[in-house]
Amino acid sequence: MASPAVLPISNPQSTGESQPSTTTTSSSPSPSPYLKVKTFLTRLLGYTRHALSNRRPWIELVDRTAFSRPESLTEAASRVRKNFSYFRVNYLTLLALVLAVSLLSHPFTLVILLSLLAAWLFLYSFRPSDQPLVIMGRTFSDFETLICLVTVTVIVIFLTSVGSLLITAGMVGMGIVCAHGSFRMPEDLFLDEQETSGGPGLFSFIGGAASSAAAAAAAAGGPNMMSRV
Repeated sequence: MASPAVLPISNPQSTGESQPSTTTTSSSPSPSPYLKVKTFLTRLLGYTRHALSNRRPWIELVDRTAFSRPESLTEAASRVRKNFSYFRVNYLTLLALVLAVSLLSHPFTLVILLSLLAAWLFLYSFRPSDQPLVIMGRTFSDFETLICLVTVTVIVIFLTSVGSLLITAGMVGMGIVCAHGSFRMPEDLFLDEQETSGGPGLFSFIGGAASSAAAAAAAAGGPNMMSRV
């Protein structure tokens, strides 16, 4: 008796034919705002340490043998310019200390500024772009959030005692810097030609520090923050 014929069976995998496969892609969750703030503070601390590493020895700043009265206003202005080119990091540190003492002596103002900073960080800068801001059942867009934060900042800084305290602290710090710079003789300081002829001014140096802080914030915030700028 003849055996039944065997029908050939083709295997798709053996013939090289690939079956359509469905792949599921899961987007990686964005870092939490707290992690972004931690990264921002870490980078900002690194920039601050790098800036402070360029400071001059404090013993040179308070060397009593190098102080004398300037003979004219022109000489005083020249001394301030040369001394700032040499002690600019030290002077900026003094300004920060004066501001810190002023804020610590007014705890309410310090709390307001910290709350304002926290609002900017958590409600705008480091808030995930896919999570809209919802307050009391109302959804706010990024533009509306920015307008509200700018309005609150202007009110807090310019229409309360916070602004006057910051201005007073800045004027006291600038007075200390100008008084020291005008009475400190710069003849013993090793200034190169670029520093003596056209060193960076105080506001340009502060602007550089602010740019470093903004770069740290952009690096910590990532694409979400850059898309809002």
